Amino acid sequence: MRDNFVRHRVKRLALFWFIATRATDRALARLAGHTPFLLGGDCRSCGACCEAPSIRVGWVTWYLPTWRRLFLWWQANVNGFLLEEADRGARVFVFRCTHFDRQTRRCDSYASRPGMCRDYPRVLMYQQSPELLPSCGYKPVARDARRLLRVLNEQPLSDAQKELLKRNLFLE
Repeated sequence: MRDNFVRHRVKRLALFWFIATRATDRALARLAGHTPFLLGGDCRSCGACCEAPSIRVGWVTWYLPTWRRLFLWWQANVNGFLLEEADRGARVFVFRCTHFDRQTRRCDSYASRPGMCRDYPRVLMYQQSPELLPSCGYKPVARDARRLLRVLNEQPLSDAQKELLKRNLFLE
């Protein structure tokens, strides 16, 4: 489903709002002393992130029916995300993207894709322990990885122990 002119413009306005709020949220996180992971690696164009986009929502969106319906309407009619399932415990909606072509593994509206699609996987770098999709070529890397690797290599540990620490501390 390609975007028409009106949907494309609405998505542009929504993207502006997304970028502004994302920048504000991240600036506040940095002021609070939270340092995100760096993004390492490259996109392999596998399309795994497009197969089932998921959005974790706040309490208001999950529990207030009117707000929830508005949110789901927006996802379906503007972003082209059709609800597939809802995880009540995690307050997560899982969608099927109508713009994702499963044969070519490409987005048919890439230029007007939603902010959440543009921000993946950078958004995960702000989590305590980012978990990316197994086929994703990106990976989280600790901000001070070089220094930590130097210190780790000086420790009297086995190679297996060092490898485990490198992986769990996101040092490579």
